[in-house]
Amino acid sequence: MKVTGFSFIRNANRYDYPILEAIKSVLPLCDEFIITVGNSEDGTLELIQTLLSDKNSSKIKIIQTIWDDNLREGGKVLAIETNKAFEAISADTDWCFYIQGDEVLHEKYIPIIRKEMQDNLQNKEVEGLLFKYLHFYGSYDYVANSRNWYRNEVRIIRNDKQIKSYKDAQGFRKNDQKLAVKLIDAYIYHYGWVKDPFVKSVEQEKNKFWHDDKWLAENVNTSPNVRFDYSKIDYLDIFEGTHPQVMQERIKKANWDFKFDTNSKNFTLKGRLLHWIEQKTGWRIGEYKNFKRI
Repeated sequence: MKVTGFSFIRNANRYDYPILEAIKSVLPLCDEFIITVGNSEDGTLELIQTLLSDKNSSKIKIIQTIWDDNLREGGKVLAIETNKAFEAISADTDWCFYIQGDEVLHEKYIPIIRKEMQDNLQNKEVEGLLFKYLHFYGSYDYVANSRNWYRNEVRIIRNDKQIKSYKDAQGFRKNDQKLAVKLIDAYIYHYGWVKDPFVKSVEQEKNKFWHDDKWLAENVNTSPNVRFDYSKIDYLDIFEGTHPQVMQERIKKANWDFKFDTNSKNFTLKGRLLHWIEQKTGWRIGEYKNFKRI
């Protein structure tokens, strides 16, 4: 069984993405790893090239790409960059492990994932493996788990080039059909909403991949002197688990404070009712699922 990891990145330093941690977290499962590095102004290529100096250097393949900044709708450019990495995966690969620049795998799930890939290798009905998610918010101490956050995503797919990244690269489709996937007992740790409030404020300029200049001018202030307001959140829980080992140094360096009253639930009346139903039954009414569970 051959496994190849793949991802894409651009301006990782400017937006403080844990891309090195993301790659390192899945490398124990991978025979090789493809990373496309977009045209950056902040030394991102040099950052990724530091991976070539460690014991896993032989696994890493770096492909330099140019992003089409004229694509301003639906985050389409993110899917295009994902597909560039996926298409570069060699034909002898069986499973492809996709990890985004703000996602990290906890090492405790490695044996589970390896077994699931091996057990499902010959079952061609399984086109991918579905992960659970933990969304960290504001700091490394809180997780967001209201209905505004997706609970599952496909992160391992077969090496079938009919499969393509979908919309803004949050999932995959084959011939525009949802993949048939198996849910596994493993989590992806999503850290995209955990960073210095000043950095997070600047990062909002990424909205240009979804919106036009008029919308940006009316809705986004990317001044480096503006702090992102993490308090505008409906509901958070305290995280009581452990973070991946590869994240420990980054966590130690965190230099901002964020506190949230976990007894507070800033819901509308409708939101409060939907949340209550989900807590009681596990049913998330109207949940979007870009996959078919087997």
